[in-house]
Amino acid sequence: MSRQLTRLPEVVVMLDNASHPASSALAATVLRVSLGVVFLAHAGAKWFIFTLEGTARFFVAHGFPGWTATPVFAMELLGGLALIAGLRVRLVSLALLPVLLGAFASHASLGWMFTNPGGGWEYVAFLIMALVTQVLLGSGAFAVDGALARNVSVNHGSVAQTSTS
Repeated sequence: MSRQLTRLPEVVVMLDNASHPASSALAATVLRVSLGVVFLAHAGAKWFIFTLEGTARFFVAHGFPGWTATPVFAMELLGGLALIAGLRVRLVSLALLPVLLGAFASHASLGWMFTNPGGGWEYVAFLIMALVTQVLLGSGAFAVDGALARNVSVNHGSVAQTSTS
């Protein structure tokens, strides 16, 4: 217990100083995991609630080929898992942008608020900006990317940063 109390000032300093490296790494982690959960939720909705067939019909009704429902589902599922794990975060975030740009296109004519009938574009726009932010931040703490970078560093004697993956 006393060890935890002695670390408390470190945490307070970190939270008080936005430029503290640990603060940035934790912020990237919170964003990464949050985005991963959102993408898993959307994949789950396509599989369990709307079904892939229903999602394909929705896509067709909004001007997209029906067959794209399956790759979008796969990208959301695998992308969500990769984000939560912290695997190739910048690449995965970039790869998910076209999915959200397609969602933006289908919601753009429905008004601003996502609570509008059919959903508006504000939530999708926020997710797009969150993905762009994740690309800029990198993986953050507690990421597979960091473990891989440390492994490469140990095996090759190079210096690696976990937030650049």
